[in-house]
Amino acid sequence: MKTFDLCVLLSLAVAVHCVPIPQASQQDEEFAESYLKKFYNLTEETGQSSIRGIRPVVEKLIEMQRFFRLNETGTLDADTMAMMKKARCGVPDIKVASYSTFGSHYKWKKNSLTYMIENYTPDMSVSEVDDSIEKALQVWAKVTPLRFTRIYSGTADIMISFGSGAHGNHIPFDGPGGDLAHAFAPGPGIGGDAHFDEDETFTFRSNRNNSYVLFLVAAHEFGHSLGLNHSNDPGALMYAYYVYKNPDNFVLPRDDVNGIQSLYGPNPDVDPIHPGPTPTSTPDACDSTLVLDAVVNMRGEMLFFKDSFIWRTHHLRDTPEQSLITAYWPDAPTDIDAAYESRESDSVLLFKGDRVWAFRAYDLVSGYPKPISSFGLPESVKKIDAALHDEESGKSLFFVGNEYYSYDEAKKTIDQGFPKRVDETFSGLTGKVTAAFQYRGYAYIYSGSHMFEYHLGTKTFFRELQNDYFLPCTEY
Repeated sequence: MKTFDLCVLLSLAVAVHCVPIPQASQQDEEFAESYLKKFYNLTEETGQSSIRGIRPVVEKLIEMQRFFRLNETGTLDADTMAMMKKARCGVPDIKVASYSTFGSHYKWKKNSLTYMIENYTPDMSVSEVDDSIEKALQVWAKVTPLRFTRIYSGTADIMISFGSGAHGNHIPFDGPGGDLAHAFAPGPGIGGDAHFDEDETFTFRSNRNNSYVLFLVAAHEFGHSLGLNHSNDPGALMYAYYVYKNPDNFVLPRDDVNGIQSLYGPNPDVDPIHPGPTPTSTPDACDSTLVLDAVVNMRGEMLFFKDSFIWRTHHLRDTPEQSLITAYWPDAPTDIDAAYESRESDSVLLFKGDRVWAFRAYDLVSGYPKPISSFGLPESVKKIDAALHDEESGKSLFFVGNEYYSYDEAKKTIDQGFPKRVDETFSGLTGKVTAAFQYRGYAYIYSGSHMFEYHLGTKTFFRELQNDYFLPCTEY
């Protein structure tokens, strides 16, 4: 179909020879080969125009790694394989960019569009599907002049259907997991249509294992129906992979707003005095004024929290991996105040306001969230500004205003003689503590965009650092 040239999924029947990839099984290599054919145009012909003699699979692996901000190793490492196996949209990743479009020719030439729901999934009630589809379209209507009207017969601009396997076009679905749905760029015929894989389990609001909120999947697909391509911004709705967000307070991120308004312009009906919720922007590690919410040093990895996002760094990984917090812990709060890893309870603790959440692996520990008073903190403490755990002493430090408390993880009590003034123990630290963690026996305490290094045993001050000392700036 002419209008889908830019987002057609290539046939999996094309044969190429995969380069040897260390520590990857034959099954993984075959999976990766199919993935690159499907989403990165890997074909036999690719080898005839390979760049600087790089073999086709390596070249395409690097392209995929660049798109998802992974280390560009050109090998099928663990991070790359894990990314490939996540649930995602079935439309290919055309270019490395923040928001991108299929091109100015692939947009609707009118602002009044129709849609029709051809059939329903048995996973949800009819009213739940109707509501999910309507709200998904309104995500885009709120920020553009586009208006959507449902019709019940004939042919709509956007035809919506559920199907499995080969479902009437040249792009079959792949069964449970993998591709959740796909949609076609604006145009006649199949252009604008959105198809959802019936082999998946769709839900209305809940976030159960191996199920996907239809509203989120549909809102993403309708971005394609309106002319948007995938974004490499991990906070964007048009990011290729499914990431759970609470549908009840969903606000279209800034990257997506910029993308759709580049095609259709802003909504002329927005009240300038009460414009509604502000679109969220993805924080940038290269921002010299960045103030982190929390930092956790956890068994070879460092986790950096900011707003709804988290960066992960590892000594074997050159590039920080950024994603939404809910990509790891769907039940976690965002905009947290503090965090640390408790070896005693084998869990990561996240603090927000007067409550604390505990996660073991990806799961919320039973009985959480709990009030922070469960640590023995006085009722007058309404929030914790920062926390760090000292592995040697087994104590965790909770920073509250210009004071801090010492918590004995084994005894589960606040130590006698606390709180103490922060500046009495940590000399020179007069500003508010915004984040803290321990690394190799040293305490790194953030105050705004600066970080102070102390030896935890002697409380000796060593040096003041910028906050990018552990979180490297990486330009994309």
